[in-house]
This record gives sequence, C-alpha cells and structure tokens, in this order.
Amino acid sequence: MATAGGPEGREPGCEPGCEPGCEQGCEHYRRGCRLRAPCCGKLYPCRLCHDGAEEHQLDRFRVSEVQCTRCRLLQKAQQRCEGCDSLFGEYYCDICHLFDRDKKQYHCQECGICRIGPKEDFFHCSKCNLCLSLSLQGKHKCIENVSRQDCPICLEDIHTSRVGAHVLPCGHLLHRTCYDEMLKEGYRCPLCMHSALDMTRYWRQLDAEVAQTPMPTEYQNMMVEILCNDCSARSTVQFHLLGMKCQSCESYNTAQDGRCRLSLEEQ
Repeated sequence: MATAGGPEGREPGCEPGCEPGCEQGCEHYRRGCRLRAPCCGKLYPCRLCHDGAEEHQLDRFRVSEVQCTRCRLLQKAQQRCEGCDSLFGEYYCDICHLFDRDKKQYHCQECGICRIGPKEDFFHCSKCNLCLSLSLQGKHKCIENVSRQDCPICLEDIHTSRVGAHVLPCGHLLHRTCYDEMLKEGYRCPLCMHSALDMTRYWRQLDAEVAQTPMPTEYQNMMVEILCNDCSARSTVQFHLLGMKCQSCESYNTAQDGRCRLSLEEQ
C-alpha cells in the first residue's frame, strides 16, 4: 500500500502546526481523505500538494482511489468511507474528484472543472470559455478563449486557478488578487494599456489641473499627435506635461505616437 510522506510524520501539504495523522485535509481543502496519485502511487491530501512536492502533475480526472484519514482504508473514490462511514467532503465531484467543505460548488461541463457558486449566480460564456457572474452577461467584451491565457501579472494559469478572475473592460483577465495589486501602481491593462476601470472622474479633475497649469512659453504653441489607448483614435492636440486628452473620448490615457510636432503658426 502506498504511503504519504512528510516532515515529522505530517502529510504533505498539511498546515503548519498540524499533528501527525491530521484528518482535516490541507491548506488548500478541508477533506477527510487522501488521493492516491495515479501517476506515482503516492498519497497526498490534494493535487496541489502533490504538484508542489513532485516534479510531475497529478491528473485529477484519473484519480480512482482514496485513503480515509481516520481508518486508513484504501478504497475507490467516493464521498463516504466504506469502512468507518466518515464523510470525506460535504461536496464531492465524481468527475474532478474534488472533496471539500460546502462552498456552493458546481461542476461546469463547458469549463470541464468545478467552480465555486452558487451556480444560479453564474453563466458560461462560450466565447470567453469561462463562467462569469450574471452581472456581466451581455455587458463584457468577449475575447476568444481568454480564460486559457495566463495572468499577465503573475504569469500563472487562470482557468484552473483557485483564485477568482477579474474581467477588465477590454476583455482581458487577471487574477482578482493581481488586479488589486496592479491598482496600487497603475490603472491600465498590462496587455493592451486600456483603462482597467472607469477613470471619468479623474479625467475631469485632470482637465482642471491642465487649465490651471500653463506651459512655459516655448511649449505653448507646440502640437503633437497622440494615440488613445482607450478608443484607439488619433488626435492632434496641444502638448502638456500633465497629460494630453483624446479629442474623441476625452480620455487622458494617451501616448504620443512619435510623429512630427507642429506649431500653431504652421497649421
């Protein structure tokens, strides 16, 4: 029979402070069993604990055996122990072999994995290939298979991540935690530079600051061509150090496109 390894007799993935024989699961999931990895035959509390300790990944869909953490009986994957009748998880998916406490999970056939619900609060966008909040139905920009792209901040998988995804106005996805960190330093999508949130109020404040901050004489008649990162329109506007406003959507999320500068007298 395969056995699970770990420092001081603890199971791989157990939380700091767990005693040998811990029956609560691991830092990732609360469960009363260990999975027998079909790839190496070892026992781990979950696939994430396995992947963190081994140099290969556990295929959750191929799991066929689990070991009860209470009576140690190795048995087929199921919700209750056939030896001591212990409940392995309030929630159990016989496709993903996910055991956990009840978080209103549901298995999405289109995503191919389990999601945290409740199911009635979400819909599956077939183009984005992702379950999204009902509040976004018909109100988000679709990008083909966007969920299969890695997060551009941490470069880790989004589709199977336990961290929720945040949909930007441009349609790109970030982990919610990565989005929160990004807003501490900037406001633009790291992929396309589109504003990641509604900046209208700030743009109007910037209007006032630009009006109250005259440029030095040598710059007052300088015109530049800009490209708007929000609407992709090009404009020829007066140069200002604080920002240059798009003439189409009035956003200051613009960039000088490198073309020649013209003075007002030369117009």
